[in-house]
Amino acid sequence: MRPLHFVAVSLPLLAVFVHSCSKDPQLAAEVDDNIRFVVPPGFPQPAYDFSNNPVSKARFELGRKLFYDPALSRDNSISCGSCHQQFAAFAHFEHDFSHGIDGLLGTRNSPGLFNLVWHTTFMHDGGINHIESQPIAPITNPVEMDETIANVLQKLQARPVYRSMFAEAFGSDSITTQRMSQAIVQFMGLMISADSKYDRYRAGTATFTPQETAGLATFRSKCASCHTEPLFMDNGFHNNGLAIDPVLNDSGRAHITGLPADMYTFKTPSLRNVSLTFPYMHDGRFSTLQECLDHYTSGVVNSPTLDPLIGPSGIPLTAQEKADLLAFLATLTDNTFIADPKFKEGQ
Repeated sequence: MRPLHFVAVSLPLLAVFVHSCSKDPQLAAEVDDNIRFVVPPGFPQPAYDFSNNPVSKARFELGRKLFYDPALSRDNSISCGSCHQQFAAFAHFEHDFSHGIDGLLGTRNSPGLFNLVWHTTFMHDGGINHIESQPIAPITNPVEMDETIANVLQKLQARPVYRSMFAEAFGSDSITTQRMSQAIVQFMGLMISADSKYDRYRAGTATFTPQETAGLATFRSKCASCHTEPLFMDNGFHNNGLAIDPVLNDSGRAHITGLPADMYTFKTPSLRNVSLTFPYMHDGRFSTLQECLDHYTSGVVNSPTLDPLIGPSGIPLTAQEKADLLAFLATLTDNTFIADPKFKEGQ
């Protein structure tokens, strides 16, 4: 889900949000044992507070139906799930840029979706600062789903199944922007990835090979400042020395803030499931993790905003250290998460 034009469309939507912020009736949430939010061991407290959007089976299932429904796009052809595929940890498999409506291409790579409730900003440039606002961006983006929220609500209201599901989830069949967003957040917010070999190693229930152990040591000494455990991201923005694409000339975080200091900085992606989420970087320029590591050793381009943690000489890594790092990064794949049936379409 990419960020174009969100700022432009957010103001007219404000009226819809304000109108839809009336308090929902108190509901006795039906919580399935498999549909609940629990902070995994060793994880920090999340940024998102589910107490304002109580987890329930009805809201989760409504959110899942909305996530996979192409009716949220202008011509009913593109859903959120079109560019966020579970087998790829909800990234877009083998796509540097995702295909939106009418075959249009964006300018950024679709990131994987997991552990989102720990994020304080969304999109590669952090253009959205609340998870409940995030679904609006791809729906209204002209090169993604290109639909208006008013039209989406009309489509949903015309379908008895949605009126029934909203009534079960929220206590009445009123379909509003806020309720739609909260339901999608229930689905996306419960996409928790915390059962990789790395997690089991930390819990003492799995053992690393010598090469994986060496890779972890190298990672902690040379990569963890930005890709901070256990989420393997820092909610920060960095210029990691990528050469500027002369066609895209993507200014990154500065596109949002307008600050020269933010030129060419992008949000640190989580490295969990990184073996599944290729291609890499904000524009999908690298197809393999080996290319990513080679960039840091020999491809860094100096500029006024280059992150000092990297420096103009890049990050020194020997061939053995790179091999060890690749072995370690493979331990971050969460096969339980990508096979979890509750996240599948049509459940």
